[in-house]
Amino acid sequence: MSWDFETEPDFQEKLDWADAFVREEVEPLDLLWPDLVFTPPSEKLRAVIDPLKQQVRDHGLWATHLEPELGGQGYGQVRLCLLNEILGRSSWAPVIFGCQAPDTGNAEIIAKFGTDEQKEKYLQPLLDGEVFSTFSMTEPEGGSDPTQFKCRAWADGDEWVIDGYKFFSSNAKSAEFLIVMVVTDENAPRGKNMSMFIVPADTPGLIIERNVGLGSEPIGEGSHALVHYDHVRLPASAMLGDPGQAFAIAQTRLGGGRIHHAMRTIAQCQYALDMMCERALSRYTKGSLLADKQFVQGYISDSYAQLAQFRLYVLNTAWKIDKYNDYKKVRKDISAIKTIMPQVYQDIAGRALQVHGALGASNEMPFGRMVHGAHVMALVDGATEVHKVTVAKAVLRDYEPSDDLWPTQHIPKKLAAARAKYAAHLDSEEK
Repeated sequence: MSWDFETEPDFQEKLDWADAFVREEVEPLDLLWPDLVFTPPSEKLRAVIDPLKQQVRDHGLWATHLEPELGGQGYGQVRLCLLNEILGRSSWAPVIFGCQAPDTGNAEIIAKFGTDEQKEKYLQPLLDGEVFSTFSMTEPEGGSDPTQFKCRAWADGDEWVIDGYKFFSSNAKSAEFLIVMVVTDENAPRGKNMSMFIVPADTPGLIIERNVGLGSEPIGEGSHALVHYDHVRLPASAMLGDPGQAFAIAQTRLGGGRIHHAMRTIAQCQYALDMMCERALSRYTKGSLLADKQFVQGYISDSYAQLAQFRLYVLNTAWKIDKYNDYKKVRKDISAIKTIMPQVYQDIAGRALQVHGALGASNEMPFGRMVHGAHVMALVDGATEVHKVTVAKAVLRDYEPSDDLWPTQHIPKKLAAARAKYAAHLDSEEK
């Protein structure tokens, strides 16, 4: 039997290096260039980030989500989880380490479902960190529900024509290409009626109607686009995978994305807890430190316990992914993590904000962004409510209804069975 909660010494050394490297070299980028994370870098910025990326490569931590044949290390999800607990502190860190969303998921599905031509044209530049990409799935009317999608494509000779709108297509304004999910056969059964296409960003008819921001970002300056595919024409070779395979491709992509979001959220929760504890030990009010106030002690205790439980569940699910190498077998746990994640994040960040008082509510601390980010996490990659339904259905599949009027654990029923089993050992009075 093997049961271990320790990290191998060799990989722990890499984690220790990454921790110091992110704190000293990468986190300053978040303050100096916060809006340029997913923008093709200028020569001036490249002079800063390229040497950092090379250091990551030199330490064997570049694109750790990938298998060796794709330029990664084949570390698996558990090690990726431990690394992301560090990278999640910084917006720039995933880019510097070659594992930023949505490019990680896009690389995964091109590697698995793409043709040799598609891999050469799109995958390698993505793996090298030279370009950015977009996953264009959700729509203005249907949200993330594929049964409501209106964007369609039809064959016209040896070409496909795409027409419709996609909403909240992240990083579209700086993407080299977009992967779009559209209806291609209205008569096919659900789950078999959609296909995916790779669309170069300069394709005629691909129009970014506007960019949408988050929270208090200025109107028109966000990174989540409303994209109009206005009779976009593509060659047949632009299809990713087979006709009608989009739903299966999307599930492959989103399964990994959800667990990776959880990994990075652990880092943000730890960051909030660290700030809360520091403030509690630093602020003296009403005759004592905040750390001596029972309400604040309750905040710290609850936050520590929530984070510890959440972290262990994420690590356990990552271990299952490595063990089975099949997202379908851990779909229940991934969905459960997805439902827990925003609440844990919101609770811990909210308590940290409260302990900081007016300063915590100001734009001089990161809590406003974090609390809003928790609500965003409740929506991305499928709404929390949808995942709760998925979890419930999966759990119920492991149970059977009672075969008579009374529940199986009904005490009189069980008592009668126990008396029948041990009748020979009971005296007449007990009977």
